[in-house]
Order: sequence, then structure tokens, then C-alpha cells
Amino acid sequence: MLEQILAHYQPFQPVVLLDPEIDRLLLMDFTDRNTSITPEILDNTDRFTAYVNQLLEDHDCTFGIGGYAEHRTIYARSEHFSTGEEPRRLHLGIDIWGPVNTYVFAPLDGTVHSFRFNDVHGDYGATIILQHQLEGHTFHTLYGHLSLKDLEGLQEGMRVAAGQLIAHFGDIPENGHWPPHLHFQIITDMEGNKGDYPGVCRYSEKAQYLANCPDPDLILQFMP
Repeated sequence: MLEQILAHYQPFQPVVLLDPEIDRLLLMDFTDRNTSITPEILDNTDRFTAYVNQLLEDHDCTFGIGGYAEHRTIYARSEHFSTGEEPRRLHLGIDIWGPVNTYVFAPLDGTVHSFRFNDVHGDYGATIILQHQLEGHTFHTLYGHLSLKDLEGLQEGMRVAAGQLIAHFGDIPENGHWPPHLHFQIITDMEGNKGDYPGVCRYSEKAQYLANCPDPDLILQFMP
């Protein structure tokens, strides 16, 4: 039902500003099909950042994009995703890779549900979650890997307008130690979580998590 509502509720305000005449998007692959990502790159965030930046430069693209429902080997770089008998590898959001301090905007009206600095290697770092209402349905949007300054002055329940600047791409020390990017995710039921919700799940839990986290491109409208 939510997917149908989002598909017909257009246009949303852009989450990241793109000039169609200048800015190009590169579809990026972080599965085991991409053999150019070596353990040496993944084990060093500066090298990983240089790798992403070089890819964008080589393809003359402003932003990299992709990752929804992608089974990603890159999560082996952090113990955060490898607890328990089965590691977490299935990505539940869309990533937008680009320069530090890139502006992030609210795609539609809402309120601040929660926020937190998830300061663990491989986690979201600075995180904001908004709550929205559309046609009687409540859902949430999560913004991960932000700048710490974006959490200053926030309060739960604070109103946010469509198109309002809410955040910036965070730098490595504050974004969970990743190359700068935005993790954008739609979540129907927060299941009691605040300031955090899994952005990566175990493959055995794929069906239930994808049902609760529909394709973020319903809002972004980036993918062909």
C-alpha cells in the first residue's frame, strides 16, 4: 500500500540537488562482482575514499548511486555487521556518494522522529530520522552518515518542511568511517527504534526487512 501511495505522490522535493545539464550519476556496484575493490582498499577508509572519488572522476560523474537490496561484500570491513552466526550483508537503502558537506533536503513535510550519533566503525555516524504522513499512512525516512553539526538544536517532534535543508554529507570521523555519502532509507514501522534502524540485514531476513523498507527510489526518482 505505501509503495502505491509513494508511486503516485509526485513530485517529491529532491533529497540531493542535481542539475540535469551538469551533474551525472554513476551506478556503483559494491557486490562481489566488483573485483576492483580489494581488501587493502576496504581496510583503509582513506584508500576507500580515494577509490570512490577516482571512480567518479573517471566517469565524469558528480555522484555515485545505488545499493538497494544489494548483497554487499564490503560490509566485511566492519565487525559491526558480523556479529552472530550469520553476518549482515543485504543493504536496505540507497547510497548517494559525493563530496563532504553536500546538502541534504527533506523530500516532504514531516517531523523529527529521532536522531543520534551512532559512533561505531561501520555504523551510520550522525543520523536523523523523519516521520511523515501521507493519505493516512505513517512512514519514516532515515538519513545516515551526516555531519555532527546537523544534530545540534534538533528536538523530537520538530516540524520539517518539504525542501528544507536538514543535513550535510559528513566527513570520515563523524560518518561511521566511510567515504562521504548519504544513506537514504524508507521505513514503515520503526519497531520501537530511535535514532537508529538497521540499514543492512541478514540475507535470511530479506523478505521481512524489504517489506518494511520499500525502495527509496520511490522518493528519489534517480534510477532509470
